[in-house]
Amino acid sequence: MNKLLNLLILKADQSSSFTLTTPNLLPNLSSDKGTINNPADIAIIVGYFIMVISVGIWSMFRTNRGTVGGYFLAGRTMTWWPVGASLFASNIGSGHFVGLAGTGAASGIAVGGFEWNALFIVLLLGWLFVPVYLTAGVITMPQYLKKRFGGTRISLYLSVISLFLYIFTKISVDMFSGAVFIQQALGWNIYVAVITLLLITALYTVTGGLAALMYTDTFQTFVIIAGAFVLTGFSFVQVGGYSALLAKYSSATPSNFSSMDPQRYNISPHCYTPRQDAFNLLRDPTTGDLPWPGVIFGIAIVGGWYWCTDQVIVQRCLAARSLTHVKAGCIMCGYLKLLPMFLMVFPGMISRILYPDEVGCVVPELCKMVCGTEVGCSNIAYPKLVVSIMPNGLRGLMLAVMLAALMSSLASIFNSSSTLFTMDIWTRIRPQATERELIIVGRVWVLCIVAISICWIPVVQAAQSGQLFDYIQSVSSYLAPPIASVFLLAVFVKRVNEMGAFWGLIGGLLMGLCRMLPEFWFGTGSCIFPSNCPYLVCGVHYLHFGIILFFCTSVLVLVVSYCTKPIEDQHLHRLVFSLRHSKEERKDLDWEQEERGRRAQREAEERIREKEAKSGICHLVRRFCGGGGSEAPEQDAPEAPEKLPDISEDPVWKYTVDANALIMMTVAVFMWGYYA
Repeated sequence: MNKLLNLLILKADQSSSFTLTTPNLLPNLSSDKGTINNPADIAIIVGYFIMVISVGIWSMFRTNRGTVGGYFLAGRTMTWWPVGASLFASNIGSGHFVGLAGTGAASGIAVGGFEWNALFIVLLLGWLFVPVYLTAGVITMPQYLKKRFGGTRISLYLSVISLFLYIFTKISVDMFSGAVFIQQALGWNIYVAVITLLLITALYTVTGGLAALMYTDTFQTFVIIAGAFVLTGFSFVQVGGYSALLAKYSSATPSNFSSMDPQRYNISPHCYTPRQDAFNLLRDPTTGDLPWPGVIFGIAIVGGWYWCTDQVIVQRCLAARSLTHVKAGCIMCGYLKLLPMFLMVFPGMISRILYPDEVGCVVPELCKMVCGTEVGCSNIAYPKLVVSIMPNGLRGLMLAVMLAALMSSLASIFNSSSTLFTMDIWTRIRPQATERELIIVGRVWVLCIVAISICWIPVVQAAQSGQLFDYIQSVSSYLAPPIASVFLLAVFVKRVNEMGAFWGLIGGLLMGLCRMLPEFWFGTGSCIFPSNCPYLVCGVHYLHFGIILFFCTSVLVLVVSYCTKPIEDQHLHRLVFSLRHSKEERKDLDWEQEERGRRAQREAEERIREKEAKSGICHLVRRFCGGGGSEAPEQDAPEAPEKLPDISEDPVWKYTVDANALIMMTVAVFMWGYYA
């Protein structure tokens, strides 16, 4: 091996560039790699797909999908356990398995702070934000801002920026991480595999609505956790236990690097040596890769946007049958969020110990041959474990786990993005749209998202060469803090008005773009290839920038709001936290426009009922797709008498969930303190 590498170096010294001309010259890094091509693995995978499709079909016929409330909010009938499981499954995508494990392999446990921070933020969702969303009577987050502030520009801005974030961060990250796993495990063509997954996901998203998603998410949550536990057990056995992980990680350096000339590549030792603070959650505020002020405050701001204002998450809570079920579901999700540190981050670190030459690769040419990118191969940490240490059958189970994570995350994004587009953009284009038209448009939009995702695959393959989780969080830190600020002030400060909120969003967006665009232009760089971005622009850590952006936006919102006319209380009943229990009639700011839209919608539905031909084929299609039917107009009637939303709770169950929330926070504080 050393002779071969020396020959390669001699060859490089004789030329102006170092090039590996033959793939089989790569050091024997993958001799233990297994492929998923045996009957046991294939049977597990086929069985998984049969189970998911069966659960989806079963849930399709359990709920009414012919109305907007039935399709987008599962009829508001979900109990706490599918709510909690769906919150967790919607959050944990294949990007978590690849990204968390990859960043853990590269720098240690600090990335787990993103997960454990959610234990506190998810309680804010259930106890402070959802009660206001429920009393507001909304389906989407832009709808809430429209009711709260009036006008159309704020809700339109939020719809567009949310769809942008879905496509270019969530979908792209899941697509990339799924491709990484499929490459490592199967050797399949990425396009064939990913397009197949997208189409299957879109099928039960389009036909089943939110109810199908939440029941399949519940099933997939158990698959994800069971499979991840199995792999974690095999990983700890392979490395020799937790104490061996603590002892061996600091020496997990690539052996093939010793045969290279460090001066030739200008690679400093800290590029390939594990961090000394790898097992610390809180790190130095200036030299740490994840500085502690950013971990405590910056992650809380981005987490507040994601958990308390993002359509994917909030939509699941709005589908619950009562506020108590929302709170219980949030607690369940919080307990489940304790697991990624042990099921993803630690296995990623173990993967670096077991396979330092591949996972810890630093020489650009070797990295290119190992994983297809020159800046490092930490993203293959989790897939490498699966294909190397899992026996037949269980290897298929782990592929099913990754497919479950990928499909549940994508399905959630598809459903929520179709909700945003249908309820906030299409209704603005066609105020007279009927419920059937809205549901059809929502399904067509899912297919459009699928097409955009497929077209985005080559861009993701070319762009996401660094640590995946850093990419997600950095983009979120540049775009999300203004949204988090406006929602927080909208819910808790009555004095905030439309003018302040709008200019706060615009000012925050411009500030975020001033940081994000130069960083994309110059590149984020790596240890080996530093970025040329000026320090004045890119020198502040992205989490610290998120804190600054949040407070600048908040100040701008408050200053503009206090300098302009306030909104009267008659427009704010049940739209802010302090007035959530108000029984007075609320006069919506845009009630005349909404009434015109409802009147046009009713007239259009009447015309359709008069003209529609009741053919057997049309009835069968409507039955399968849940498009509603003209034979049951009474199901669409509940618009007439507006009933005040009920957020009252049974005292016994209220105190039960409150006590469980305190217990969960105590556990979270202990875990933070133990690993801080």
